[in-house]
Parts: sequence; C-alpha cells; structure tokens
Amino acid sequence: MDKRFDGIKKFENRVWLASPTMHGDELKWINSAIEANWVSTLGENINEVERITSEITGRKYAVGLSSGTAALHLAIRLAGERVYGPKPANVGTLQGQKVFCSDMTFDATVNPVAYEGGEAVFIDSEYDSWNMSPEALEKAFEIFPDVKIIVVAYLYGTPGKISEIREIADRHGAIIVEDAAESFGATYNGIQTGKFGDYSIISFNGNKIITGSAGGLFLTDSEFDCHKVRKLSTQAREDAQWYQHEELGYNYRMSNIVAGIVRGQLPYLDEHIALKKKVYERYREGLKDLPVTMNPIPQNTEPNYWLSCLLIDREAMCEQVRSERKALYKTEPGKSCPTEIFETLAAFNADARPIWKPMHMQPIYRNNSFVTIEGILRGRSNAYIDEGNAVDISMDIFDRGLCLPSDIKMTEQEQDVVIDIIHRCFN
Repeated sequence: MDKRFDGIKKFENRVWLASPTMHGDELKWINSAIEANWVSTLGENINEVERITSEITGRKYAVGLSSGTAALHLAIRLAGERVYGPKPANVGTLQGQKVFCSDMTFDATVNPVAYEGGEAVFIDSEYDSWNMSPEALEKAFEIFPDVKIIVVAYLYGTPGKISEIREIADRHGAIIVEDAAESFGATYNGIQTGKFGDYSIISFNGNKIITGSAGGLFLTDSEFDCHKVRKLSTQAREDAQWYQHEELGYNYRMSNIVAGIVRGQLPYLDEHIALKKKVYERYREGLKDLPVTMNPIPQNTEPNYWLSCLLIDREAMCEQVRSERKALYKTEPGKSCPTEIFETLAAFNADARPIWKPMHMQPIYRNNSFVTIEGILRGRSNAYIDEGNAVDISMDIFDRGLCLPSDIKMTEQEQDVVIDIIHRCFN
C-alpha cells in the first residue's frame, strides 16, 4: 500500500455503500402473513403498504409490484396505450416510437422502453441537480417534435426540475413517467416525489432508503389505470370462471411476505432520511478543504440523501482512462480521480461506486440519439470537453464523480476514516 496511507487500518467489518437497516417490526408482519397463511400476492400487508404509500406520496392509488422495474414496465406500457392505442400481443405499445429519457440513470429506467418496442432518446443532465436538463429537453422537442412520452428519473434521492419539465411536457402534449425509485420521501416545493408523473413508480430494492428486499409500487390518480395495472400484473386474467386471457399479462405482483418487510420499514422513513442527511452533512464538512463538491441540492428541494457523492474539480483531476470494463489512473501530487478513491477505499474494505455511467455511453444504447443543450450528438465517447466547457454534462459528471459509503449504520468514526482516506488520495 502507498505510504500516504500508513497508519490506517483496514475496516474489520465492511463499510457499505447502502445496506438494509432492519428494526424488528418487519418480522412481526412477516410472521403475521405466515400465521394467516397469506404468503402469495394477496394479503393485509400488501393492502397496508399500498394505503400508507398513497398517503405519503399524495397519490390516490398505489399498486404493489415485484420490483421498481416491473412498475416502470407497466407504466411505460400504459403510457404507450394511452398515446398510441393498444397493440396485438406480439407488438409492443411503443413500436417504432421515440421516447425522451433521462441519460444519467440505471438502465432499469430505460429498458422498459425497449421492452415495448420503443427507441429511447437520451436527454443530457444539468449540473444544478444532476438530473434531466429542461434546456436539453426543450432542444429535443425542436429536433423530435412528435415525441409524446418523457421518462424522468431522480438521481441519488434528489428531485430534478420537475415543474419546468412538466411545463415543457404540457406545452408539447406529452405525458411523464416519473421514476422516483431512488427518491422516496424527497420533496420538490414541499410535494413528495412520486406525485408529479402521469404515472410514477417507487422501488423497495435491498439498498433503497425503505426496502422490502425487493418490490416496487406503481402510483396513479386514475382508478381505471390502477385496476388496469392490477390486472396486467396478474397475467391479465379476465373475470371468468376459467383462466381467460384477452391481452398480454405479466407475473409482476408483490408478495405478502415482501410487503410485510416494507410495512415494517415504512414507519422509519423520516428517521432514515434524517440519518442519511447527517452522513451527507458530515461529508460536506469533512471534505470542504478539498477541491471537490458534494452532489447538489437544488432550490426548493429536500432530498432523501440516499447516496452522498462527490465531484472532483476538473483542474484537480489526475490522469484517468476508462475502457468498457477497466480503468487506469496516474497518481499526481495534489490531485486525484474517482478510480483512485474507489480502489483505495476498496483496499480498506469500504464500499464506493462510480456515478451511473450515462445511458448514451452504454454499448447497448450507443447508437441511440443523445440530446444536449447544443443539439443532437452521437458516439461522442470521450469528446465531451470543448474549450474547457462540458458539451456532454452527463459524461463529465460520470468522469469526475463518485458515490461514497452512505450506510446509515456507518459510525462517525468509520466515516472520519473514509474522509481521511479521501484526503490522503489528494496528497
């Protein structure tokens, strides 16, 4: 190990990026489901999770599903049927249609567009929130004026400029699918995320701020769409004595066991957010003397602080090269890079993660259109800086950003060691 890190001991227990935090109530509701013999896709736990999350988000209806991805898929399908009408079982509802999608996100946000036969057009990010840029979205409508669906994701628990995006969508007659998978409990202008989309979703994946080990929710204010999703998620079975199927369905319903875990977690949402915020603030204070900034908090927003991330100043970046699967860097005094910090933390048994690699840079989507505030770009793999200014903001954030250990069970002493390691990377 580099002499810069002399005196630091490897963590005996791994310091996680974000792991589940159980409180005991989860077991109570799991046992309740077992004792009642309701362990499948019906039961009191599911009913309560749907009711409570509807109240939290301010939506009229919630449908418990097997994952956030399942919720997104059904949201995309309903959006396609609403805009373009129903299609035969062997034809996706978006067949041949373009859909505007957040560029910097996990691929689960955009894959359902492909499931339904559509083509994602990726919209660049903005520095203010790291989310979809309203300016780039406006430019996208200039290029593709006929697009009628926008998929918006919120990165690391921070809402984007959804009011501006909604105004643009309304002006162009488009509907919004809101991916609030990472932002449950966050607010924009005092309103919970999950409230802003024509269709919205939440994830309860194992690393989320509230977890069921799996699971997700579809959110809507339409009773018709609520019933439609319930039907589609149970193989689209018709109301008949026998198994009657008249449209394509899926096995996407949440189990009553998973719902029991979520039900036990939900009372602790505010507590988890407060602890996540404490982690974020401790990083911001501990790293303020370094040439880095934390992931931004836009005006009128209160994130859930799911993950704390840093962005290294461009002039403080040491040389770093990334291929599709490997990364190399060259140590320089006074400088560092995400790869160096990531690998150093891993050597001390601490968990970090690169910022989401932009969708337009993923091999599977590399031929899709990508729109910045300057217009449409294709295949600009590394040419994202022009005369010192970022042309491709998503790629710039990916290049200079890193998600830090953000687990709420991390002690202050452990976080202080993480902060010390980051300082020494810049020595």
